[in-house]
Amino acid sequence: MNGQASETGQASANGHLSTRGFSTLLVEEREDRVVVLLNRPDVRNAIDQQMVDELHAVCAVLEKDPKVLIIAGTEGVFASGADIAQLRERRRDDALQGINSTIFVRIAKLPMPVIAALDGYCLGGGAELAYAADFRIATPAVRIGNPETGLGILAAAGASWRLKELVGEPVAKEILLAGRVLKAEEALGVNLVTELHEPAELMDAAHRLADRIARQDPLAVRITKSVFHAPAEAHPVIDQLAQGILFESQAKFDRMQAFLDRKSTDRKSTDTKSTDTKYTDRLSSTTDGTKP
Repeated sequence: MNGQASETGQASANGHLSTRGFSTLLVEEREDRVVVLLNRPDVRNAIDQQMVDELHAVCAVLEKDPKVLIIAGTEGVFASGADIAQLRERRRDDALQGINSTIFVRIAKLPMPVIAALDGYCLGGGAELAYAADFRIATPAVRIGNPETGLGILAAAGASWRLKELVGEPVAKEILLAGRVLKAEEALGVNLVTELHEPAELMDAAHRLADRIARQDPLAVRITKSVFHAPAEAHPVIDQLAQGILFESQAKFDRMQAFLDRKSTDRKSTDTKSTDTKYTDRLSSTTDGTKP
């Protein structure tokens, strides 16, 4: 990470993310979430080194102060891929650094869920960024795929292994080996995206999803995400250990007690209504001349 991004990646004195020096991201921070907009509209939000550095800065803060992350693009485009002008000049040593794969892995491992809100082009590195998210929602205009082999390279920032897990081997091979670009309905059909919304409604939908996450216990969400991504051989031991931690949390006692209290209140309300109905029925039977 360069010096400028390292500086901007520090939390300010009041605990909020400092975006001083950012030039490729627009950032909005709320109490329980951070919204990041990829903002290089002149090159269809192509991912360059500066954007990678700024995303690292965002991750550094979210690792210390976990919040839901919403990532979207600007001007009808998520991200058209990596910056080809920079990619053209990269050599073997650059590839071995894993410039894009490192940041996408870091995003995937953030403590709280990541939501990718996709519109327009979502190609190459942009698609791999989306694959690293926990949730992907999109507009009918989305176009998602990996054309890397057409450029003489491979999709080395996660698509070569994440995509098979997401859509299955046959579709993944069509995308990776034959350059297939999925339209919105096709992406929905293979569960690569889970919702389609008109462009004007996309961010509202992303925030509604973030709201649903926010209603859960944050520690339970964080631990569940970690357990979900644990390797198969770690189960069931990791599940039991994680549950042991949650069984001791105050939120577990408070939330379960609140559930029991609501259930008790609902039962009493139902019993009261039942008694009132019986009394009304008896009163009706006496007024129409029948015996109670």
